[in-house]
Parts: sequence; C-alpha cells; structure tokens
Amino acid sequence: MNNPIPDSERTEIEAAAFRRLVNHLREHTEVQNIDLMNLAGFCRNCLSKWYRAEAEERGLEISDPQAREEIYGMPYDEWKSKYQTGPKQDHK
Repeated sequence: MNNPIPDSERTEIEAAAFRRLVNHLREHTEVQNIDLMNLAGFCRNCLSKWYRAEAEERGLEISDPQAREEIYGMPYDEWKSKYQTGPKQDHK
C-alpha cells in the first residue's frame, strides 16, 4: 500500500465496516442464511460465532444467544419466526 493506515485507525475502520455489514444484513431480512452460505460461505450465525470467539479471546464471555442477538438485532428465535422462509434449515 502506498499510504499505510495506522493500526489504531485501521481498527476503527474495520469496526465501522463490520457494523455496516451487520446493519446491512439486518435491513435485508429477505436474504436467507442458507443463501448466504451457498453464495458466500458464511451466514449471520457464522458472524455471531466469530463475534463470540473474539470476545472470548479478550476475556469476555458471552453466550451463543447473546452473540446472535448482537448480529440479528433481536433474539434469534424471534428473527426466525419473522423472517426465515422455506425449510427451517440452519447453518450451525
């Protein structure tokens, strides 16, 4: 890179990009997790597991339901009942 970004700013940029991705997925509830898995190789549940793992690496324990709520913006069961369509498939 011609203009390297300082680590502190890189972290802020990466965090902002992550928040934009999460908000984008929250707004596009028509996109099913199975579609994300088939096309991109990850889904909302993957993001929640990555979120939980990164918290744990920093000494913070959060449960799977808590991590999913961070990504989905609501309890996972509520999201499934409102937005999940087709066969009740789930990437675990």
